[in-house]
Amino acid sequence: MISHADVEEAASRIAGRIRFTPLIQVDPGTFAGEVWLKCEFMQHTGTFKARGAFNRILASHERGELNPDVGIVVASGGNAGLANAYAAQQLGVPASVYVPETAPAVKVRKLVASGATVVQGGAEYAEAYEAAIKYAEETGAVYCHAYDQPEIAAGAGTVGSELLEQLEGLDTVVIAVGGGGLMAGVAAAVEGRAKVLAVEPYTAPTLSAALHAGEPVDVAVSGIAADALGARRIGDIAYAVASRTGVGSLLVSDDDIVTARSWLWDHYRIVVEHGAAAALAALQSGAYVPSEGERVAVVLCGSNTDPSTV
Repeated sequence: MISHADVEEAASRIAGRIRFTPLIQVDPGTFAGEVWLKCEFMQHTGTFKARGAFNRILASHERGELNPDVGIVVASGGNAGLANAYAAQQLGVPASVYVPETAPAVKVRKLVASGATVVQGGAEYAEAYEAAIKYAEETGAVYCHAYDQPEIAAGAGTVGSELLEQLEGLDTVVIAVGGGGLMAGVAAAVEGRAKVLAVEPYTAPTLSAALHAGEPVDVAVSGIAADALGARRIGDIAYAVASRTGVGSLLVSDDDIVTARSWLWDHYRIVVEHGAAAALAALQSGAYVPSEGERVAVVLCGSNTDPSTV
């Protein structure tokens, strides 16, 4: 469980190490309400995950848990690995990244270029996770979870802190969800001041399934956004925060996601990964229709993608 105080602590800890990303307004009349795009795809390494990575590594150092000769380890299909490798490099500690064989080539190339030790194997994230945990136990490396650790989620939540500074009268934040670290952090950051809506593909409904079951449960994962929103179940932290703050789940199709991604390029020359476009797809598909005058921020959370893909 994390709170607003945890997010504020994270904001202080990582200040000066992450980018304060822009917020741009969608042309009036495009959607109901007033809609802004939070351009978090402009963050270091192309996703919000650099925020949590810095918070986790710095907090571990403060507690004396970080061995600078061993460093950190993470299991990731790409984005969390990129973020933690970057943060480790900036902080002068080694990073080992375990990825499945299905990790996108563009992300693997970036990982290698970052100086991280990349270990690729297994067909799914779960296998990379097991190998990374074993490495942490054997070496004492600090394990950085892709989404389900308090410091990771609280660091991601600084996106919400920025939104409160940038947009007076913020009513609603729309966020794509896989494992739920970003959603949990932002929901904690804006608790009591704005509502949060989680958007998921029909083909990877981790939060929706958990809310119906009353607890996190495994789901089958497939679809166009699986490389970014491919967690098999919502994280325990994300489920707890969503339950506490009343986060709702909206489902969108692969076609909705593709349409939203193409629209961002056609109208704003913004290139994001399919997982990030899922958030906007909720508005474009009509899964969510803002009320008149409602101030909505859509978080575009990542851009590690091949622009030539559909």
